[in-house]
Amino acid sequence: MKTVLLCARQELTLALRSRWTPIFALVFAALALAVAWSGYVMTGGHGVQDFARTAASLTQLVILLAPLMALVGGVLAMTPDRGAAELLYAQPIARRSVLFGKMLGLFTALAAAQAVGFGAAGLVVFSQSGSYGIGGFLLLVLGSAVLTAIFLGVAALLAAGGAGRRRARALALALVVWFGAVVLFDVAALGAASLLPSGLASRLLIVSVLLNPVDAVRAGALLGAEGTTAFGAASLAFLRFTKGPLGAGLLLGASLLAWLVLPTLAAAWRLRRTDI
Repeated sequence: MKTVLLCARQELTLALRSRWTPIFALVFAALALAVAWSGYVMTGGHGVQDFARTAASLTQLVILLAPLMALVGGVLAMTPDRGAAELLYAQPIARRSVLFGKMLGLFTALAAAQAVGFGAAGLVVFSQSGSYGIGGFLLLVLGSAVLTAIFLGVAALLAAGGAGRRRARALALALVVWFGAVVLFDVAALGAASLLPSGLASRLLIVSVLLNPVDAVRAGALLGAEGTTAFGAASLAFLRFTKGPLGAGLLLGASLLAWLVLPTLAAAWRLRRTDI
């Protein structure tokens, strides 16, 4: 644990000194504030929308930016460098300790940057619209942190093996994974569902939500913020499939837990077998 914390502190220091982390915090805060303010403007109103509407509007921003920053930042930080990596992994410490420490430091930096954005938007919303819907907003904050941790594990897996030795190649793979998870997966699921009868199509789309961590976080955040009105009849079908809100929460949580654990363990196993 001492090794993990030492590596985490070092990685956190490097991340905070980097210009990308403060830039991400400022951009995320500006976008969150813009979303909180623009919700009523788009419907002809004025002022700052409440927490429930803000959480629903911010969901798409979170599922776009959180995986992207985790993948890009994780690959850039965890790809082994010639010389430095050889010296580091020659020390009498377990490679998995170094890996877990780097992931913990990066997660802390990215979560702090997101907290700046969520905190700024939350303060403005609370001062203008009160605390209505704050539970759904906090659930989105938690979902953003979980999504960041999941894709840091995926980034570690990409960077740990032989392919990760070349930073440009690993970064290209990270962008492909991001595009596949955020955009292509949903398009493929909808395309396949359009070719099936309605009953099978509904089951396919529900299973796709459980298989993709991006969709799982989006579904959980929208259901928490807006309930069964989140995506109309589809949310009712999902709740029937999962036997109610409790079942939906358990299945979504199990899916996200598997995504949290499996890529990280695979990255540790791959790093242990890699000749650095």
